[in-house]
Amino acid sequence: MDLTTKIAGLQLANPVMPASGPLTGDDQKMLALTDFGLGAMVTKTISTKAAEVPRPCIIAGKNYIMNTELWTEYPPEKWKGEFIPKFREKSSLPLIVSLGYTVEDLEVLVPMFDDLADAFELSTHYVADDPELMKHLIRTVKKHTDKPVFLKFDPSVPEPEVMAKAVEEAGGDGIVAINSLGPGYPLYRELKSSPLGSTHGFGWISGPVIKPIALAMVKRVASSCNLPIIGVGGISSADDVIDFIMAGASAVQLLSGALLYGKSIYKKIIADLPKKLEALGYNSINEIKGLATNSNPEVSYEKRTPKIDHSKCVKCGVCVEVCPYFALSMEEQVIVDEEACFGCGLCQTKCPTKAIGGVLF
Repeated sequence: MDLTTKIAGLQLANPVMPASGPLTGDDQKMLALTDFGLGAMVTKTISTKAAEVPRPCIIAGKNYIMNTELWTEYPPEKWKGEFIPKFREKSSLPLIVSLGYTVEDLEVLVPMFDDLADAFELSTHYVADDPELMKHLIRTVKKHTDKPVFLKFDPSVPEPEVMAKAVEEAGGDGIVAINSLGPGYPLYRELKSSPLGSTHGFGWISGPVIKPIALAMVKRVASSCNLPIIGVGGISSADDVIDFIMAGASAVQLLSGALLYGKSIYKKIIADLPKKLEALGYNSINEIKGLATNSNPEVSYEKRTPKIDHSKCVKCGVCVEVCPYFALSMEEQVIVDEEACFGCGLCQTKCPTKAIGGVLF
């Protein structure tokens, strides 16, 4: 199975890399992650001064991580003189250096790290909704480097298609989508407050819960420009990787999945990808790229009612309980009232034994 991926001139053995964050916070952490077979490395975001991170700063829910993490807690000189050189001594992985946040910061940081980076990822919240500011930022950065420059999009970008075109027109080399979502408030009843150490206890949410939002952003960006996309947000399995590549991404990043399920998730995903692709009938990761980019172009109003495969049905009653139209009932077997049924599709997605078909596919 061919997992090799080329993105903005970078050659990757596979499309999986960590997202910028606590797991990539110094040379030792980054080197530890290389043992999992990653395709590239991404540093924690470096700014012109060290961050003062409130603590506690990371909590987990059932399908999400909430954090108050900022950029790196180390000054840029520490990364320049120690962390990145030590990583480079022991690893040949392509290295994407994450930098933030203002134009003024980047005018200092890009020249500082240009000799150590294979590419740059720019994390900036100050231009998230202004195409002209985005163009100014990119053009400023590109004056200082010939390396590929990726812009990381916030979920709050109001018109990602417009912003993606702005990145392309200004000479940007790619887009990373998306950053964490928020703010959110993780109220703990026992505390009558949030456990997070931030102002008001607010945090930023990531992990599987935001995957549909991230996929939507990737699909919208992919349909509006020709730049390569690194998809990030909610990836925790090889199936998730395939979904992002089909939606238009060329590669992926994940970090919250490792915080929820353990760092060996990287190794598992990379090992599972060939089997998952083979089961779908493909011989390479590149064959699936963008297969869903132009899907669902029109609204459908067709009503289709569920078809029950009674040989698979275990009569658990889940479909009956969740049906919002009261169209399912349990007698000797599940009965569908086709007149009452709205064809919404919920029952098919909730059935634990896949005994219901005909509505979604």
